[in-house]
Amino acid sequence: MSDEDCVFCEIVGGRAEASVVYEDERVIGIMDIAPVTPGHLLVIPKRHAVGLEDLPDEDGVRVWEVGRLLAKALRRSGLRCEGVNLFLADGKAAFQEIFHFHLHVFPRFAGDPFRIDADWRVQERAALDATAGAVREGLARTDT
Repeated sequence: MSDEDCVFCEIVGGRAEASVVYEDERVIGIMDIAPVTPGHLLVIPKRHAVGLEDLPDEDGVRVWEVGRLLAKALRRSGLRCEGVNLFLADGKAAFQEIFHFHLHVFPRFAGDPFRIDADWRVQERAALDATAGAVREGLARTDT
């Protein structure tokens, strides 16, 4: 998808509608049009980046700063908010649907509809150590 076909680029450029709650020179915070709970927000860098791999560090830092700020705002908003999730989907297998990096910030409360299901069994130390080694190898191949 090119930047021209990206709905978030359209919003950032003022060519598509959005309910904006925050904006600065790097990011925009908007209401999600299909919220999992009332108050579900998206923090979107203004510069197009598909995912974490191409997100400039300074934009990533600002996304997280604003995500934290908006989480605090949700807790003080009067909306039902007993907790907050910061949710990032990086890639199709991780449920990313719009391929312009964005951070979901949404209020949580007992009985809300959001679910994450997994096999939460405790793993053996040897398996964890082997996985840690693979991640360390991957780290050595990054340009940190």
